[in-house]
Amino acid sequence: MYTSNFSHRLSSELQNRKTRSLYRQRYSSIPNGRTITIEGKTYLNFSGNDYLGLSRHPDVQDAYSHGVDSLGCGSTGSALINGYHPIHDTLENKLAEWLGFESTLLFSTGFSANSSLLKTLFGKDDLIVQDKLNHASLIDGGLMSDARSIRFNHNDMSHLQLRLNNSARNKIIVSEGVFSMDGDQAHIQQINQIAEQENALFMLDDAHGIGVFGKEGQGTWQASQCKPDILMATFGKAFGLSGAFIAAKREVIDYLVQFSRSYVYSTAMSPAQANAISKTIDIIKKADWRRDKLQQSIAQFRNAFKDTNIQLLDSDSAIQPIIVGSADHALAYAKKLRENGIWLTAIRPPTVAENSSRLRITLTTEHTAEDITFLTSLIKKVFNDT
Repeated sequence: MYTSNFSHRLSSELQNRKTRSLYRQRYSSIPNGRTITIEGKTYLNFSGNDYLGLSRHPDVQDAYSHGVDSLGCGSTGSALINGYHPIHDTLENKLAEWLGFESTLLFSTGFSANSSLLKTLFGKDDLIVQDKLNHASLIDGGLMSDARSIRFNHNDMSHLQLRLNNSARNKIIVSEGVFSMDGDQAHIQQINQIAEQENALFMLDDAHGIGVFGKEGQGTWQASQCKPDILMATFGKAFGLSGAFIAAKREVIDYLVQFSRSYVYSTAMSPAQANAISKTIDIIKKADWRRDKLQQSIAQFRNAFKDTNIQLLDSDSAIQPIIVGSADHALAYAKKLRENGIWLTAIRPPTVAENSSRLRITLTTEHTAEDITFLTSLIKKVFNDT
């Protein structure tokens, strides 16, 4: 039964968000490559994570349809009951062979993969040290663990070493490969070196790097020539699908199968989806032209703001944020861009720190040079007029 105190608290906190321009809204949308249709109006889409434009690739769609026809729509159970289909086993082996790990494990979401990994593998007397800008799923996983969980200043290697100067049974350094809100990359080689010096494990979340960087799109770790002990990546970005996986030594994966509550008690990934993911790996491995085209668009975008007062962050990834400061300003800029046919996202606290609200622009292989020119010209006009 709802009590007046309960309802009052919810209403008060919701109103507080609205007053501070932090209230979030959902929009019923239909993404279609470089465009998105919302409430009957079509915009150029600069807010999605379909970096390689594969979400509507005909071969991926065919693989999904064939999976539905031959394997069914759902797995019908958790992996340890009856939900682990042959295509799941095939996909896990394919991922392990592609990325050079002993074993992999599929999850339905990246959030569950990250949070369950840390809380399952590390406990009392262990130490988890995370980059301050890590994704909420990693932070939550550390907080839910019985281990001591602390953070180091973003990409600050001296501070990382200082934070590791604590006694612990086991230590692990956790970082993203490409940071989802800033778009910059981790100092993977330095982190790997520090991990070796401190006898610590190294875990990398490469959700925004896999497919985009490295040989055959293997990710930021491959581009840096430093393989982490544990790799997590999702299929919801460059793969154009959804779900996630963890790659590690076989004993780590076996342990997660036995003790990860998120894995044990969740319905397994749809076999049709697993079939589509398998096809996407084949495409990504040969997609150098897509990666090259994406880098050309990133360079074009960044070059457009040279010698301007518009503040770009140091990013060579598909994520190109423009810092505007207040949440009010971020919403106002995004609104003016929408009025002129551009859809992108205003990112505000608590996703980012106070006074660092931003326009989060994401670029994809689907965007044309003309699209980038239109976007950058419009941003300059909106900023100059405000």
